[in-house]
Amino acid sequence: MPHDPAQLEWRDGVIPVSTRFDDPYFSLNDGLSETRHVFLAGNRLTERLRDGFHVAELGFGTGLNLLALQILWGQMGASGVIRFTSFEAFPMRAEDIAHALDHFPEARDVAGPFLDQWAAGQTVLTLPGIEAEIILGDARETLPGWTGRADAWFLDGFSPARNPELWSDDLMAEVGAHTAAHGSFATYSAAGGVRRALSAAGFAVERLRGHGRKRHMSAGWMP
Repeated sequence: MPHDPAQLEWRDGVIPVSTRFDDPYFSLNDGLSETRHVFLAGNRLTERLRDGFHVAELGFGTGLNLLALQILWGQMGASGVIRFTSFEAFPMRAEDIAHALDHFPEARDVAGPFLDQWAAGQTVLTLPGIEAEIILGDARETLPGWTGRADAWFLDGFSPARNPELWSDDLMAEVGAHTAAHGSFATYSAAGGVRRALSAAGFAVERLRGHGRKRHMSAGWMP
């Protein structure tokens, strides 16, 4: 990868933790279950996915969200191709991603095409039913120049307390500016500053039940 790679340590040998942000890459409770609750259900994707639907994401990490989306789209049995764009400053190495995904056999079972392309240095990925692009670099620099508009956003950076740059008012304004009419966002964060920034960006923001022991999460919709 041409950009600074993720710096990791492993908790219990299976959970990657960013040493740069001192935060795990996925929920210690059940990362795949959290992805489904927060990002898939929070954006109501079972009801909304269709040919040409575009999901965008802040924080690619292990690719677990992408794989959960791939699994859902396959289970729906619909025809067509959906699009996925993720913004990532510190990409993980393919071997580290593979090790992390071993924690989630369902995701690891479908991860082969993704891992093969990622290991080859590809950031434009062709997966079953999905065309994906991972845009490397600081999202504060790369998102403003992006020409796309997402139908749904996964806001999955490290926690606002650890990684405030990825939750700044300016960046949330860019998320709003790159959201299609009637588009949505979902995030595990219920922090007041995040919610206010997304409201200022044009979303009607709501607080929803969080995953597991987490009391709340946030989601929102564009008019």
